[in-house]
Amino acid sequence: MNPSNERYSRPMMAVHWLTLILLIGVYSLIELRGLAPKSNPLHDAMKSWHAMLGLTVFCLVFIRLAIRGMSRVPPITPPVPAWQHRLASVMHIVLYAFLILMPLLGWLTLSAQGKPVPFFGWEWPALIGPDKALGRTLQDIHEVIGNIGYFLIGLHAAAALAHHYVLRDDTLVRMLPGRRPVPARPAGHQDRGFSSH
Repeated sequence: MNPSNERYSRPMMAVHWLTLILLIGVYSLIELRGLAPKSNPLHDAMKSWHAMLGLTVFCLVFIRLAIRGMSRVPPITPPVPAWQHRLASVMHIVLYAFLILMPLLGWLTLSAQGKPVPFFGWEWPALIGPDKALGRTLQDIHEVIGNIGYFLIGLHAAAALAHHYVLRDDTLVRMLPGRRPVPARPAGHQDRGFSSH
């Protein structure tokens, strides 16, 4: 499970990018559902898929935490100041909390509304009994935090791009699949291969 010194492990990369793809799906489905009237089966299907993909993210978070616990985080090259490490740690904690809280709130909302909690042909059990008032409150909280999620995801992406293009370190490259970078040759190094005269 341990990554090379340059990159995260492949399982960590896979879960990271799969989570991003699922989040794009989750947000797209809930934003585009308004294109179909509420009486249209497509509207209900989009809401169901929104819930199912959200719960998939919920499951992936714990897989990601397990992988992270078994893996070594590759160091950033060149090293960044200590305050940036602390800020990044806080940001990761907030993102993990978001990825756990949002699906959990969705699950609680459906439970309070007395609606099924779909999951690819199965139903997850209700966490609480039906309560319409509580269901509306939970839904409002779910939507507010969902809007905050746009900011969190955007800030995370902007920070990665800033590290890559402005600070010129390998923060972003560590999470990108591909071949290991070739080490830079020392100044004055000459190949011991064929040479032309």
